Amino acid sequence: MATNSIKKAYGFTLIELMISVAIVGILAAIAYPSYQEHVNRSKRAEAKVALLEAAQALERYYSINSRYTDSENNLANVFESNVPATGVANYTIAPVGTPTATAYVLQAKRNGSMRNDACGDFEISQAGVRSLAEGTHTKTLSECW
Repeated sequence: MATNSIKKAYGFTLIELMISVAIVGILAAIAYPSYQEHVNRSKRAEAKVALLEAAQALERYYSINSRYTDSENNLANVFESNVPATGVANYTIAPVGTPTATAYVLQAKRNGSMRNDACGDFEISQAGVRSLAEGTHTKTLSECW
């Protein structure tokens, strides 16, 4: 009795493997920019929080001393200047121009991986006015703040 001994091969063909690689490549090409934007959004949020905390610290200083500046007319250094405070700074918090005893504008200036971010540099004044620094952004205020 002759038996037909054909063995079935298990595994993937090269075409099936290449189709799978192409699908993974397409998904990665779509997912990576979205992931990168999410990371940038979280870094922006961190900068905005630090900017608001700095403004709050200056308001506390003002409530005690009736001025935002110290005796040498420098803005009271009551806040962290780098965001995040440890590691590589993505933003640096600093005053814009020369602050007075009754007015200031703080700016979160981009550094490092955020240097080319479309939202630009964030600003806040003693009146609580939130803005983006002139000429540093391509997105609108509502998209960023």
